Amino acid sequence: MENDISSFWLGAFTASFTAMICTGIFAVIFARPLIKLIIGRFTKRLMSERYPENIWEMVTAMTRINPTMVIENSLRADSGKIIERPFGSPRKFLNFDGLIFSPAQLAVLPTHEKAPVDMKVTIGPKAKKPLTLNIPLVSAALGYGIGVSEKMKIAMAKGTAAVGTATNTGEGGFLPEDRANSKYLILQYNSATWSKEPEILKQADAIEIHIGQGATAGSASFIPPEFLEGRARDVLQVPPGEVVVPARHQEINKPQDLKPLVNRLRKVTEGVPIGVKICASATLEADLEVAIQGDVDFISIDGGQAGTKGGPPILEDDFGLPTIYALSRAADYLEKQGVKDRISLLIGGGFFNPGECLKALALGADAVFMGTALIWAMTHVQVTKAIPWEPPTQLVFYPGSMADEFDEEEAAKYLENFFTSCVEEMKVAIRALGKNSLRQVNKDDLVALDEWTSKVTKVPLAYEPYEPDTVQQKHGTKGFEKWFSFFQR
Repeated sequence: MENDISSFWLGAFTASFTAMICTGIFAVIFARPLIKLIIGRFTKRLMSERYPENIWEMVTAMTRINPTMVIENSLRADSGKIIERPFGSPRKFLNFDGLIFSPAQLAVLPTHEKAPVDMKVTIGPKAKKPLTLNIPLVSAALGYGIGVSEKMKIAMAKGTAAVGTATNTGEGGFLPEDRANSKYLILQYNSATWSKEPEILKQADAIEIHIGQGATAGSASFIPPEFLEGRARDVLQVPPGEVVVPARHQEINKPQDLKPLVNRLRKVTEGVPIGVKICASATLEADLEVAIQGDVDFISIDGGQAGTKGGPPILEDDFGLPTIYALSRAADYLEKQGVKDRISLLIGGGFFNPGECLKALALGADAVFMGTALIWAMTHVQVTKAIPWEPPTQLVFYPGSMADEFDEEEAAKYLENFFTSCVEEMKVAIRALGKNSLRQVNKDDLVALDEWTSKVTKVPLAYEPYEPDTVQQKHGTKGFEKWFSFFQR
């Protein structure tokens, strides 16, 4: 019996091996002619058929209309409803690529490689309880329930706590686990009804009054009932059905209404920084003036490249100033009004690497908030759980089909590593500027590669000679005299 079984398996193996050899020989002999035949026939049809029957029609059509527009128009045709695109606009705006740092060499020497670099920042320095962070990078507002999952919020809290920076509740519900696992928590005061009880507000290290954001302007949000099944509806304390986040706060019906709200929140929280979050409009300075008169401690500006869980493409693509415009104008205005030392400026919208962040800080931002970049960093290799059959967002969004498979501990570590890596790169850059503190980095450390960027940022052009007066202003009289006397020998 055993001999029969052995003979069977031996015969099966021999037959399979022989079949593989024959297939290989067949492929070697006939593959080239077969491939040539197929490609030849396809090419002949491509080169001879009239355009209406020619598949190349798709290529010319896609050249005229990009694939994103084709797909989005198909989604509109299929549903007849407003479509919501995640992660913001794919449009390319003027960004920070037109700026480069000017390295210290001989006139000013680089800082020693072992010298410590101070990266701490303070939000709301004049507040009764200013918020001091170890690094100038913070989490953007990611709302629980209406945006991301519980696991995602906990991972964000743990990752930011590990590096001594802040997480942000976003417009979603207040999650006790978010507070328990975070070191610093910025609570976003939304225009809806939830998470506004005094006992919740008192747990915040800062409060950000949400007025608008870069990817959705100041419009209302509508969350379908199927997106809020489970715990999120209980946390938000909303009845069954569609949930609406209004475009306006009930307490703010005119510009003068901001100050009473700020004062009330300041009193309830016993002095934590109170700020506003806005998107950048053409009347940015007027909006900033309202915030100044409202006695805020910080202003968060979301540029046009900002991301979101999902927003109408028309708001993402065709509303709001690009980030570099918004930052430059805001920093200049706060400086001219003499409030830059009192009101902190936070900027976000399209930041993905340390170089962009440091340039923004040099242009006048006190801190940079990041969202999309953090989501990609946190999912890291976990995206393999979703792709190729599902988009990675199914791991992190609250109604995501794969949200349960998201590993929050791994994600928290990835986020910690991402922040640490970015900050260490920024330290290298600061030493290369001949400095030892983030507070020393400013607009004088930059030059512009093109006139457009130079005009927007008021940074000198790189192809123009660097005047000695500018060197003197940048490094001080003593440094300039040493530099000048060296060349007089």
